[in-house]
Amino acid sequence: MTPYLTNAAAWQESWDRQQEAYLPDREHRLAAMLDAVDAIRDGDRIRLLDLAGGTGTISARALRRFPGAEVTLVDLDPALLALARASLGERVAIVTADLGRPDWAAALPHRDYDAVLTATALHWLPAERLTRLYAELRDLLRPGGILVNADHMPDDGLPELTKRLLDRARDRREARYAAGAALSWSQWWERAAADPALGPLVEQRHAIYPTGHSPEWNPPVSWHLAALTAAGFAEVGTVWRGAADAAVAGVR
Repeated sequence: MTPYLTNAAAWQESWDRQQEAYLPDREHRLAAMLDAVDAIRDGDRIRLLDLAGGTGTISARALRRFPGAEVTLVDLDPALLALARASLGERVAIVTADLGRPDWAAALPHRDYDAVLTATALHWLPAERLTRLYAELRDLLRPGGILVNADHMPDDGLPELTKRLLDRARDRREARYAAGAALSWSQWWERAAADPALGPLVEQRHAIYPTGHSPEWNPPVSWHLAALTAAGFAEVGTVWRGAADAAVAGVR
């Protein structure tokens, strides 16, 4: 039996610091996503799907912003889901599902979400699958509901500037690692693997992703907007941009 995870808050903080090394404006993008949810909500009800939600970063912030929200978190990673369960408790319905499968939504408790939010997660999916997933997500939204996907989405009109911005971000990140201000992605997972409670779950994760996730694929914003339009969203556009990252939205 896996030991009980008693230090979830510390692991969650460590995860946040590791992520912020990659995404210094992480809180700003998440706030912009929640602003979009606030703009489309109908009365007091908010039913939100945290897609590929990992440790529950979006779910926790959504509940602080909208205390009465009904939140579902879906992910496949057993280690990250353990952190989500330990930190979010019964406030969030947590679902294990593989977004790479067309039947992933069968495990969800609802089919009429007000919003679907996802951040820095769907770049692991190949183009064909992400295209289909956008259409599947549209069908899970109520009329007027919104999907927001924040990820690495360069502006295809600024290729040289984007390269310079990415180089600058890399140098700053390496400086933080050298100073011990944050763990890198690989260092974080090495420490998780050595933890008595998380270690067995990291082993399960390796079994699920024996060669890691699929290769990262980062098309420009224009690709996402075209895919959202093809998926049948009534309105599509960009609700946030920071350097080479952006958040695109589709309103049903």
